[in-house]
Amino acid sequence: MRHVALIVPGDPETRTGGYIYDKRIVQGLRVLGWHVDVCGPSLATLSDGCIALVDGLALLTCGNLEPHAERLAIVLLVHLPLALEVGLDPAEAARRHEIEQRALTTARLVIATGRATADSLAERGVAHERIALIEPGTDRAPIARGSRRASVSLLCVAAMTPGKGHERLLRALSTVPSRDWTLTCVGSIDRDPAAFARVSAVAQQLQLSDRVTFAGELDEAQLADQYDRSDAFVLATIRETYGMVVAEAIARGLPVVSTSVGAVPEIVGAGGILVGLDDAGGLETALTRVIEDPAARQQLAAGARAARERLHTWDEASRSMATALTRMEKDDRLAR
Repeated sequence: MRHVALIVPGDPETRTGGYIYDKRIVQGLRVLGWHVDVCGPSLATLSDGCIALVDGLALLTCGNLEPHAERLAIVLLVHLPLALEVGLDPAEAARRHEIEQRALTTARLVIATGRATADSLAERGVAHERIALIEPGTDRAPIARGSRRASVSLLCVAAMTPGKGHERLLRALSTVPSRDWTLTCVGSIDRDPAAFARVSAVAQQLQLSDRVTFAGELDEAQLADQYDRSDAFVLATIRETYGMVVAEAIARGLPVVSTSVGAVPEIVGAGGILVGLDDAGGLETALTRVIEDPAARQQLAAGARAARERLHTWDEASRSMATALTRMEKDDRLAR
């Protein structure tokens, strides 16, 4: 039985896109017959010959990988390059870039969870044969039944952090002529308390508090219920590696209004309206159309139902991971 140790920086039950990806891949590999341990940010205790699958965020605490490179098969899992996290000051971004660059040089194989990340790795000198693109899967889900109310129910799923664009979304919504909408924001409000305070203040300043609900972090069943009771999905995100929550919305046939980042355009297809990061007017126009035009919502929902058929599953993602790890072991070009 092949042995893999997934190195994570914190609690693997944390409900972020990266941790959910890690958890589902672990489950899938185990089903395929792999022995997988989930470990904290240390490689010293791993047995010789083990595959060490290192989540990129763990690099900030697990130290230099080079001393372990001869005895372990090190694989680096990159969700988003460390230096690209929104809100970093230049010195911290430079520090993270240097740490990650050393790890990229050491790793036998680099897993990218989004095409944009894979492209950026190639630009940083990682050879094509050392990069494997393994995008997240999406669970099959029933078509959302919607709110069945006169007021349009909007859903945003994202942790309250600077990179998810909540303030931008609220400002755009405040300019929509119609007042017949509500917004539920699902996602951690504790990960960045300062960001949540700013978003809450913006909601009050724009007099939206009566129509915007901050639901915090929900479990899977509660989140599924929110998707089912929504009429459209909105996310003004600044940066995405892939766009897992957008895929979850498409899987339920929900119209999407979002930004054209990461893999969102490929996920959404004709199921939504996407705008550029700097196009505040375009975001307002898109939201107005989805809120005020029922026929447009129906057309976009039809596009989403078509797009959902193209989403691949977590089983497929896990098989791709198993194939990449097996290839690494057999490919002499990837040996130390």
